[in-house]
This record gives sequence, C-alpha cells and structure tokens, in this order.
Amino acid sequence: MAVRENGRIVETATEARAGATGHNVRMVLGLSLFGVAALFAIVYLYFFAA
Repeated sequence: MAVRENGRIVETATEARAGATGHNVRMVLGLSLFGVAALFAIVYLYFFAA
C-alpha cells in the first residue's frame, strides 16, 4: 500500500505500474505487427507489382 513520506506518495514498482504483466501481451503485439506488415506487403504486390 502506498504511504506518504514528506508530503510525497511512495509506492513500490508493482503498485506504481497498476497493471497486469504477462497475459501474452508481447505475443499479441508481435503477431499483430507481423500480420499488418504481411497484409501491407500483399496489398502492395497486388496493386503495384509489375
């Protein structure tokens, strides 16, 4: 729990983050980024390939 010291609130790193870590967030972000890049490449090749 956060405590007040010298007029400032002091929290641990986990308390300050206030969010869940894990949950495969990096995996979802990586796969989504790869998917969008692949989709852009397919669209480019479809419309602009010689």
